[in-house]
Amino acid sequence: MNRFAQCAFTTFWLLAYGIGQAQAQSHSADEHAGHDMAPTPASAQSAPVSFADVALVDQNGKSVHLEPDLVANKIVVMSFIYTSCTTVCPVVSSIMGKVQKQLGARVGSEVQLVSISIDPQRDDSGRLNEYARAFQSGPGWSWLTGSTQSVNDTLKGLGTFSGDLKNHAPLILVGDGNSRHWTRFYGFTDPAVLIHEVEKLSGQRGAHAKHTAVAMEQQP
Repeated sequence: MNRFAQCAFTTFWLLAYGIGQAQAQSHSADEHAGHDMAPTPASAQSAPVSFADVALVDQNGKSVHLEPDLVANKIVVMSFIYTSCTTVCPVVSSIMGKVQKQLGARVGSEVQLVSISIDPQRDDSGRLNEYARAFQSGPGWSWLTGSTQSVNDTLKGLGTFSGDLKNHAPLILVGDGNSRHWTRFYGFTDPAVLIHEVEKLSGQRGAHAKHTAVAMEQQP
């Protein structure tokens, strides 16, 4: 078991008792190493995002551009972590792992998971690869880093840039690369809530496709 897996194991009991209890305990003053912030209630907010046209690097060392390579035509669940975080980030990554397991083979086809390191100076692709093994159970989950400028530009476009690791709040974005409808989920969000959002976006895609097909049939 690598050191990230051990860290994930220590957070599993938090999730076992529910996301609400995980939030309360992970944010306690004596355990919240690496994060000097007040507890963040789970909440959701619809918001526009933009994608910086910059090169990033995934956990396999492959150069990628976020929007054309990973977001386009996919429903995306996206988190923001750094590997030296010992409390909040492992819980967020565990939530993402639960989403992956419950969506199964849809991840990598219809759905794309993305985790972006907010500490690119320390988190190179090798470190992210090791970290990912503690949480990832299959394909369709990209862990991204890059130059400090590229990562900062990416985070600013997504509305998640803080400039201070200690003030990094738990946040997961869910959106559709086609419709460009995005929702920010703040705090430790129940995986079922994230999956419900994925299903809603998937249903909207189906309804749009049906409407388009009917309209085409009615054309003279």
